[in-house]
Amino acid sequence: MVSTSNHSPALDSWQQNLAPYNLGYRIKLVSQLLGRKFTDRLEPFGLTPFHWLVLCCLWQEDGLPTSSIGDKLKQVGGTLTGVLDRMEERGLVRRERDIHDRRIWRIWLTDAGRELETVLPPIAAAVRDEAMDGISFADREIFSQILNRAIANLS
Repeated sequence: MVSTSNHSPALDSWQQNLAPYNLGYRIKLVSQLLGRKFTDRLEPFGLTPFHWLVLCCLWQEDGLPTSSIGDKLKQVGGTLTGVLDRMEERGLVRRERDIHDRRIWRIWLTDAGRELETVLPPIAAAVRDEAMDGISFADREIFSQILNRAIANLS
């Protein structure tokens, strides 16, 4: 027979581990909501959040090998290759063989890719600020440290 009780001792002890209360679900939900919001803001530029991530890598260090970008973003090569294809078609990046090892392709920003560095970071900051509205800077820093620790623990 199915219990009609709203609470059981076993369920109460596991409540924080069940969706929609568990940490994994809530992190995924925040990720999806941030992703949707950021996607909407990038849409006028014809970009996706993944394009943003690749651009961020190259703004920090231009000419990275494809494998280094994949390592930084924890991405599978096939997925990254397709993204780089589309970015190259859009004139944001160019690929060149490494002069010392022809097996390696290096990814370089074009002028158009470099110009986005002045446009996109304020958009990303606005989305972040919207998500963090009402959360103190101290709590934001603690939250960031906690996420970094969880990522390190699971990596």
